[in-house]
Amino acid sequence: MSSRTLPLLFINLGGEMLYILDQRLSAQNIPADKAKKADWIEDDRRRVMNDIITTMFNKKFLEELFKPQELYSKKTLRTVFDRLAHASIMRLNQASMDKLYDLMTMAFKYQVLLCPRAKDILLVSFNHMDAIKDFVKDTPSILSQVDETYRQLIEMYTPLSSGEFQLIRQTLLIFFQDMHIRVSIFLKDKVQNSNGRFVLPISGPVPHGTHIPGLIRMFSCNGEEVKRLQFRNGGNYTGVLREGSFEMFGERVIKLGTNMYSVSRPVETHMSGASKNSAQQKSINTAPNPLAKEELNMLARLMGGMEVQKPGNADSGFRVNLFATDEEEEEALISRPDEFSYDVIKIQATKNHEANAELVKIMGDFTEEADEPCPLSASSKGNDLLAMMDGL
Repeated sequence: MSSRTLPLLFINLGGEMLYILDQRLSAQNIPADKAKKADWIEDDRRRVMNDIITTMFNKKFLEELFKPQELYSKKTLRTVFDRLAHASIMRLNQASMDKLYDLMTMAFKYQVLLCPRAKDILLVSFNHMDAIKDFVKDTPSILSQVDETYRQLIEMYTPLSSGEFQLIRQTLLIFFQDMHIRVSIFLKDKVQNSNGRFVLPISGPVPHGTHIPGLIRMFSCNGEEVKRLQFRNGGNYTGVLREGSFEMFGERVIKLGTNMYSVSRPVETHMSGASKNSAQQKSINTAPNPLAKEELNMLARLMGGMEVQKPGNADSGFRVNLFATDEEEEEALISRPDEFSYDVIKIQATKNHEANAELVKIMGDFTEEADEPCPLSASSKGNDLLAMMDGL
């Protein structure tokens, strides 16, 4: 597995999350003359997007993210995005968060599957980054954070070989291989079957640097072409795509990773039959892991002395529903298999001088041991990232 996959996974999933939230928040927008009587105004929508993007591209957070490391577990990554989605005044209940994460993961899985070349995953990432940049174009401080991430992506990934990109693609597909959530947009466009599996096309332009299949050339030991054979390729392929720009600015050419919610239409998700059966079989042995909860409780105690800035009014946050009605949201929460749901453990952060002193001591111990390299598992690295998010 590639140790350089996590930044691409995080940025692309984060981009899809922002697409969905922007579409949903815009759908809840109201005329300005009625704003005082409603829960929602345009300024709040921009505030939500800015808060999430600010957290997503926090410098220290990205420094940790860009370190070579294994992918986090599915539950750890889901927890990261749960906290990221709630980095603003917006609130999602569990059913809506489940639906949001399903849409994010299936969209990016589809994009990875359809990439003409493994290297084009970077172009998909740049499409997401271009859209995120457009979200914050009027906020220079956040825009500079996004530009810095562009530079990090270009520096880390453009020198990689085709083989290294292929390993990244394989790592992503292994991560997504058990996810078969049906999405209404994909079903209506007939790119997804009723069992949640995607339909791969056998037509269209061939990847840059390749030829339309259908010709076999044979060469002698001297390198001279001696024979040609033609065969039917079984598809309807067209000419080669020109290569997209791998710079901070430029045309990406491929459309994978652009906002598919720009045209408003309802989006539903459903568990496929195979996924439901798999979840029911696994649920027999899916008892909560007490060690995992103890680790989070320890994290809660360590973080207990940190001051967390919260809105002055506890009721100032608002809830966003990704379903058409509250009843649909409640029904989705009840019917979702336990295997695909994630319990949230709340951490109480309070002011406590003794805890502050203890935390300073612990941080001092960490500093003294920082020069001693030691291998970290994906799980411990995930906890580091989650702890860092608590501090943002």
